[in-house]
Amino acid sequence: MTENKEPTPSKNVVMFIAALASFLTPFMASSINTALKAMGSEFGVGTIYLSWIATSYILAAAVFLVPFGRLADIYGRKRLFIIGMITYSLASLLIGLSTSAGMVIAFRVLQGIGGSMMFGTGIAILTSVFPPHERGKALGINTAAVYLGLSLGPFVGGVLTEHMGWRYIFFLNVPAGIIVLLLTFWKLKGEWAGARGERFDLTGSLIYGGGVVSAMYGFTRLPDLLGIGLFTLGLLALAGFVLWELRVKSPVLDIDLFRKNQVFAFSNLAALVNYLGSSSIAFLLSLYLLYVKGLPPTLAGLVLIAQPIIMAVFSPIAGRLSDRFEPRVVASIGMGITALGLFFLVFVDDLKSVFYIIDCLLVLGFGLALFSSPNTNAIMGSVERRSFGVASATLATMRLSGQMLSMSLATLILAIYIGHAQITEQNQGEFITAMRLAFGISAALCVAGIFFSLRRGKMHAISNNDQG
Repeated sequence: MTENKEPTPSKNVVMFIAALASFLTPFMASSINTALKAMGSEFGVGTIYLSWIATSYILAAAVFLVPFGRLADIYGRKRLFIIGMITYSLASLLIGLSTSAGMVIAFRVLQGIGGSMMFGTGIAILTSVFPPHERGKALGINTAAVYLGLSLGPFVGGVLTEHMGWRYIFFLNVPAGIIVLLLTFWKLKGEWAGARGERFDLTGSLIYGGGVVSAMYGFTRLPDLLGIGLFTLGLLALAGFVLWELRVKSPVLDIDLFRKNQVFAFSNLAALVNYLGSSSIAFLLSLYLLYVKGLPPTLAGLVLIAQPIIMAVFSPIAGRLSDRFEPRVVASIGMGITALGLFFLVFVDDLKSVFYIIDCLLVLGFGLALFSSPNTNAIMGSVERRSFGVASATLATMRLSGQMLSMSLATLILAIYIGHAQITEQNQGEFITAMRLAFGISAALCVAGIFFSLRRGKMHAISNNDQG
């Protein structure tokens, strides 16, 4: 199908709207880490419950990303983006008004559904507007906006939690979301629907969603028998999803993208491993700084800000490098540096200075910056225009799946060492041991990720894929 032709908006307008939307979700996600202690005290819940406040959003977003990416390709990426922003802003308001941890988790699920519509369309719209030779730069700036949100989140979240209460973290998202919506209605003209007229695979979407929920929730319950059963059932459902997609005429996810497109397949696999290895860092270190080091939320946020600041500074540079050089080379170097930073964190104990933590975070930030935008450029540059929404959603699914599995792995290790109890002086030693083990496993995963990143092949040898 040919793309719907509408007046083309200014590239700068699209960049600004996409970057502002990309800033919001990581800003909120990172600011929550400095509010966990306050939320735990107010609701009287331990570390496992607190981890679900973080991961319920990720799980919901991961379930809906691919289906919404496909819907965006069929019915319009701007339309799904607008619906997603409205849902996300409304959920933020409801979380701020919640009176129990259960309500927070329920509305975090709704927030994740809205976020999935934004994740599955923002990068796709950017890729639709910017030509291939400028995509690395555009994606690098967008990635920098993500990391700027990560940078400001811990500090602003700490200040809000300490002086106004954790609820204002969520209230702050509401006016920001309204601003994005107004700009989108006012300035973002046109629509992008590269697969307009094709059918939506509802059956495949249901199988996919059930498999993701079962596998991810089962992973969080390991090594319990229920966890093993659910995880196995989820894997079987996902295998069935693949078989179904190979048969259906208009699949929600084109499996040939993985079977016949080596750049797409290994770039997504590298993204999954990278996020699996790095996503629990802020959660674990926030608990370490708050409970072991006894820092107030504002100061803990200032420490955690080191990593995303470096990521925000170097992501546009890495994106421009990937326009000139092979993304696999730049991204693989980044993966290696990330593994090195995680290795340094293995040696953290109660005597290590806060400056040692900051040094580790600076190394990690540089590595993640070199990896992220070149890897995104490789993925979006390896598919046709009609698949931009699905490709963007697939990458976001890898990111969120990696984040979910990373948090689940950290939660599992914490549960083994300290159970469901809150962190106290009596069990600080067990917590530090669990944290170091988690960092060691993450470092090993990123070492393996270097292979996947190098294995993808040459992106610049592929056509620009601009034919719809």
